[in-house]
Amino acid sequence: SQNLRSLSASTYLAALSVSDLITIIFYVSVEWIRRGLTYLFPATNVKILDIEGLCQFQLYISYASRFVSAWLVVSFTIERYVSICHPLVRRNICTNRSTRKVISGVILVSCTTVLYKPALSGIYKGATGTLYCTRLPQYGLLSFSCDSIYAVFITFVPFVVITILNLLIIRKLMKQRKNDICRQIVTEVSVIRLEFTVIHLALSICFILLNIPYFILWFRNFLLSKYLFNSVVSSSVVNLKYWQGVLYFVRTIFYMNYCINVLLYLILGAYFRHEVRVLLTLARFRRKSFVFPITVQTDSNQTRL
Repeated sequence: SQNLRSLSASTYLAALSVSDLITIIFYVSVEWIRRGLTYLFPATNVKILDIEGLCQFQLYISYASRFVSAWLVVSFTIERYVSICHPLVRRNICTNRSTRKVISGVILVSCTTVLYKPALSGIYKGATGTLYCTRLPQYGLLSFSCDSIYAVFITFVPFVVITILNLLIIRKLMKQRKNDICRQIVTEVSVIRLEFTVIHLALSICFILLNIPYFILWFRNFLLSKYLFNSVVSSSVVNLKYWQGVLYFVRTIFYMNYCINVLLYLILGAYFRHEVRVLLTLARFRRKSFVFPITVQTDSNQTRL
């Protein structure tokens, strides 16, 4: 839809959809093949994922795409905040050109930040002879430190920024609601902007809710890490098998963050539902096929229909 494409918010949603799709392919699917598939079928051994070179490439893409997804939500939140709370500067900041610059900057920063992961990772051969694509033992502490910083920047920092800006957006919307609605001019563009705002609030709230359980458990494991404490914690306190199961459970909730957005668009976006319906029914194709500009030649002039 031309009305949807003309807004900078739609560019953020399109970029977020691409990054989520890449994350599903290179992170969620790979984790499922390595852990879920082998749990259901123990005899399964997908060795193609544990090849030198391919291992580093998969880790790099998965880390970069998750970083991009998290900070695109943050960028979208900032865009909505400026658009609603500072409408006078919206024309200068919330443009398609500035949006493309922000998205390009997020991609560039993410691709540069996660360069450490393939450099510190490789194929590790376990005691049973099984190959693992993981961090190299000689870089264990360095990789642990970098992964911890990475986790904070894709979870905790976005949580804080999104929560604060969402509270400011909601407060502004509540103040606007108290104004005289009859004096406001309702246009199609204003309705679309409001729809994008509602979608953004739902998207950012789901982002926080689906990430919090995994972050809490990750933080617990971080505090009990061997790199922080030299003493060995007793098995009665840790109960590794139990907490491993909890980790898989909250990680599954975390994975939903990369596939739930399209459902939010369908539930909350009337224009999005309309365009999807047009796309699936090929109504746009039929409309373009049967409506043509026709020039009729007459004796005096030409009439364009």
